[in-house]
Amino acid sequence: MAFSAIVLLTGADQLIKLWVVENLKGAPSRDFLKIGKLDIMHLTYLENDGAVFGSFSGMRWILVCVTAALMAFCVYYMIKHRREKMLVVCLTLIVSGGLGNIIDRLFRGGIVVDYLDLQLFNFAVFNFADCCVTIGAAMLLFYVIFFDKSGKKTAEEKVSGNE
Repeated sequence: MAFSAIVLLTGADQLIKLWVVENLKGAPSRDFLKIGKLDIMHLTYLENDGAVFGSFSGMRWILVCVTAALMAFCVYYMIKHRREKMLVVCLTLIVSGGLGNIIDRLFRGGIVVDYLDLQLFNFAVFNFADCCVTIGAAMLLFYVIFFDKSGKKTAEEKVSGNE
């Protein structure tokens, strides 16, 4: 199930990017999300050859290798802990986003297509794959803090000495 979701999310990312390249490249930004007079988001074509906020610019192969290694670890961990549904969802999102951006780096000359341009405050232009990674990582942090029992002993275990 998780692997089907990875294919679906990665496919959605690539289809959106295909539309963005065909419709926004070389064009001015477009309004995307407005509520009344509140301008929330634009669609802005941007080619990013780095990571978040343009960091590691021009380091294509380092970014590909680091992303691939992190994705491999996530897949391994996902398989090992496949019964922990929330953990699998978190890792599915992270792997999907990583795969979407690594496909760009490999097949678009080292650049990632970004297009979501937040207007509420000064922020980097980002894409659907970035949203998947960010949401997955935030959920993973929440999971580890509040739900992960792997490294914690219950009060009963401590009292009874069953460690």
